[in-house]
Amino acid sequence: MSLNQLIQNCKKNDAQAQSELYQLFSGKLFSICLKYSRNYAEAEDNLQDAFVTIFNKISQFNNKGSFEGWLKRITINTALQCYRNKGVFEIVNEEKIEDITLEIEDDELSIDYLLKIIQELPDRYRLVFNLYALDGYSHKEIASMLKISTGTSKSNLARARQILKDKIETYRASLNAQTL
Repeated sequence: MSLNQLIQNCKKNDAQAQSELYQLFSGKLFSICLKYSRNYAEAEDNLQDAFVTIFNKISQFNNKGSFEGWLKRITINTALQCYRNKGVFEIVNEEKIEDITLEIEDDELSIDYLLKIIQELPDRYRLVFNLYALDGYSHKEIASMLKISTGTSKSNLARARQILKDKIETYRASLNAQTL
């Protein structure tokens, strides 16, 4: 069955089509949920909530643009919504912070380790870092999505990078100490 036919059947609340759509996209969408969640269980909850929204709003998809992009936007917004409701983005001092560069050598750090340290970031920093560095949103777009100022977005990104840089340097130092 083609993707277009699958979408049409989902618009008719066809349970078999919904199951197929879930099987087709749940892996990719779960990886997005993991990026925006504190842990695996929260990511599972966000994926569940995202699919509920997807099936409730699928009639609004009008075949303009990428269906996968539409799914991704819903998934990211679902994950962000719980943080918006918790007041995670209270106003912080937005003094100018120097731009931090992260240097990551592929053979040194595992994806699992990187995901772990990103998930350990405080919510406001993790969400801005993921939106900017991993999903390519601009600070203006992030500010709109999270209902914060662009300055807060930039400040949170800089703080996230600094925390990640410190954790990576500590990790590298521990590796170097083990090899001595």
